[in-house]
Amino acid sequence: MKNPGREKAPGHGGRAKERGGGTDGGLSLCWGRAWRYIGGGMKLQDQPPLHLTYGLSIHPDETWPELWASIQEKALAVRARVAPGKAFGLGLRLRDAVSREMAEGGNLRRFRQFLDENGLYIFTLNGFPYGRFHGGRVKEQVYAPDWRTEARLDYTRRLADLLAVLLPDGVAGSISTVPGSFKPWIHGASDVERITDQLARAVAHLAGLKEKTGREIHLGLEPEPGCLFETPDELIRFMQEWMWPRGRVRVARELGCSLAAAEQKVRLHLGVCLDTCHVAVCFEDPEEALRQYQAAGLRISKIQLSAALEADAVGRAALARFIEPVYLHQVVADLGGGRLRSWLDLPEALAALGSLPEARAVRVHFHIPLHFEGGGGLRSTTFALRPSFFRALQNGATEHLEIETYSFDALPGGASRDVVESVAGEYRWVLQRLVRAN
Repeated sequence: MKNPGREKAPGHGGRAKERGGGTDGGLSLCWGRAWRYIGGGMKLQDQPPLHLTYGLSIHPDETWPELWASIQEKALAVRARVAPGKAFGLGLRLRDAVSREMAEGGNLRRFRQFLDENGLYIFTLNGFPYGRFHGGRVKEQVYAPDWRTEARLDYTRRLADLLAVLLPDGVAGSISTVPGSFKPWIHGASDVERITDQLARAVAHLAGLKEKTGREIHLGLEPEPGCLFETPDELIRFMQEWMWPRGRVRVARELGCSLAAAEQKVRLHLGVCLDTCHVAVCFEDPEEALRQYQAAGLRISKIQLSAALEADAVGRAALARFIEPVYLHQVVADLGGGRLRSWLDLPEALAALGSLPEARAVRVHFHIPLHFEGGGGLRSTTFALRPSFFRALQNGATEHLEIETYSFDALPGGASRDVVESVAGEYRWVLQRLVRAN
């Protein structure tokens, strides 16, 4: 595969050939009201707007040519199965090195031209992993550099600059990011102050971009087990006690605006990326988490539709098959009576669970496909994604939905499975539930 930054996109006029199977006729349903026909593409409805994509973090892309190849060979094949020939949104993961290469020369212009010619559009970026995310040990290094550093700020500002060019007219953009830091790395209030100031500088950049380009881009802190912000309560407390009162002062100083205007900009450009796998691992209810964020006034920047792995007493031994060397798989056990116990990774959890017979359910931060059927004491946490949750999505809880199953290759036997058909199956799973919810 030639480097797209130096060669014209393949095919006549840069148009790639779309391959793949047919579509599920059962998805071609009219939703009523002002909603669009599902077969019309992955902008699912106009009012309120709702876009659906899948995270390309599922593909092992660590270079600009690899990302380009995955879009042509994988993303277009997924579209052929779920929305053939229709407008199709993409959720890109751009590691720092790839973001720098995309910004060089005419690479970005050529990429935007390729998207336009092939009916693709970008509305969200995964700005969580800064470095390598496949093909080697990631574990806790996925949180580095954290929001105390200039490197994280510079990377995020670069992503926003790229997204401002890639966004279609009239569509807001989202970037998901590290929830501050990895909790063991934080040693006191001075670290939280630094994170607040760095996020405020990011907000100031996004506000400046909106002023210059008209593009509205928002950053979503993504709570995750083991991080500075694990639960809705922790993130809401940070926003109320740090970001809104202190962060607005920094934004006002950066932009030369009033404190009231600065707070409005913080609320517009900084919110939450709600990942339903992460919520489930902490034994939080996704719908209740959504209500908490909305009641507190946080913008729901993006919702990542994902599933954690749950084991009962019968299935606990089978969890050993999910131990692997790349990702951190945090574990939380329900001990009954409202008591929870957590571990940072699966091996240490399994070593301890043998002496905890009272553990009723064990949940693992392992992103499994939404259509995972389970068995033998294992199941997916998708049972928590009830029809009322999907109705909340239709009613404007967020504009951006992203299917997030990045650990596909780490699944037992995952590398030998058809990733295109698995992702297409996840689209069908989501679309069917949106239809049933209505």
